[in-house]
Amino acid sequence: MKKLMIVLIAAATLAACAPDKPKMAENMQSKKSAVTDIVDPTKGIGQVKNVTLHNPLDADRIQRGQDIFDMKCSACHQLTDQRIVGPGFKDITKRRKPEWIMNMITNVDVMLDEDPVAQELLELCLMRMPNQNVSIGDARDILEFMRKNDGEE
Repeated sequence: MKKLMIVLIAAATLAACAPDKPKMAENMQSKKSAVTDIVDPTKGIGQVKNVTLHNPLDADRIQRGQDIFDMKCSACHQLTDQRIVGPGFKDITKRRKPEWIMNMITNVDVMLDEDPVAQELLELCLMRMPNQNVSIGDARDILEFMRKNDGEE
């Protein structure tokens, strides 16, 4: 009888201390929705949250962007729509937001692991884009060069 009483007390104690799973799940879901509401998935994942574009394009930025492209990007990417190792860059600024492009350039590992669009590109290309350690400023210059490549003036 004593053993049964001890077991019942232990069970009651555990039940009283156990977390309310439905309530925990509800709290987790509400936290997840709050984060989803704040993050714009079309901007990618990374430090770049807002990019202000200017017209006319900045010629100095374009030149710096082209120099960086020639040095770090051209081995895998063409300026046309032709895919070599990575996808071609033609019309990229018309298909993706500037924030997404810059986050892909500067935060490539996280983007490939967590961003659905980047993951689709990885499945298509079958090769991870290497982290080129491009700064935010250099990524902005590459973006300006891409805009020029896509016909903006």
